[in-house]
Amino acid sequence: MRRGRFRRARIGSRGLPGCGGLERLGPLGDVRVLRAGVELEAADHPLADAVLARAKQRDLPVQEVQFDYHAYGGKVSILEPLLGKVGWLTLSNFAVESLGQAEDHLIFAALADTGETLEEEAVRRLFSLPGSVQDSSVFPAFVSDIESQLKTVTEVRENQISRVISDRNAQFFEAEADKLDGWADDLKLGLEREIKELDRQIKEARRATTAALTLEEKLAGQKQIKTLESQRNDRRRSLFDAQDRVDKQRDELISQIEAKLTQTSSLQQLFTVRWRIV
Repeated sequence: MRRGRFRRARIGSRGLPGCGGLERLGPLGDVRVLRAGVELEAADHPLADAVLARAKQRDLPVQEVQFDYHAYGGKVSILEPLLGKVGWLTLSNFAVESLGQAEDHLIFAALADTGETLEEEAVRRLFSLPGSVQDSSVFPAFVSDIESQLKTVTEVRENQISRVISDRNAQFFEAEADKLDGWADDLKLGLEREIKELDRQIKEARRATTAALTLEEKLAGQKQIKTLESQRNDRRRSLFDAQDRVDKQRDELISQIEAKLTQTSSLQQLFTVRWRIV
């Protein structure tokens, strides 16, 4: 999710550890009470920022969580093949800054003990089920090869997100360049039309001057021709100046994009759990 956009935070009935409850986090704003907790939906709300920041800072030990599919009260097709299975999963926060924008992406990586990798959507839906923490002394240790496999899954997702952002940045650059080209074309066409119109007026003035019967009329015609030619020269210079301005603005656009093009990113692992779905 992009920072500064819509955010949702959920708080249990006891609040967050170390927060001292909700009353110390400021006005609630758009908050809806749901059963034992509250759900906040707001853009740039200080309460949402505080909840998210504290949640990401918590040191969560590895635990086993049992998800109860039958207690959900509905059908979740993507989870049905996982009934009775167990495995490992991690959740990481992938923060990216590019083109002056900062955004966060939550990356789930999950494996079943049978060796299969779970789809990310399946893991997200897994957390919609009722769940409970189990006795942490009975599940197997989180071994390094499992950790390595989960890391690989996370890295694949990181690369996918980075490619999407790079493609989006390229589209932004193309859109800005197209707008600049469109403005240049409109300006060029307008000046060229004015030059053609002046060419037509100069030709007519020359014909009229040639056909003039008196010296006064011929002198007046020559003055008109000189004025029109001066205007045409001004338009021609404006056309060249406009092209120079377009080239300069294009160089500035490229410099601005290059300065912001490099992506800076960081990955923070939020938690690891041993999952089981019954």
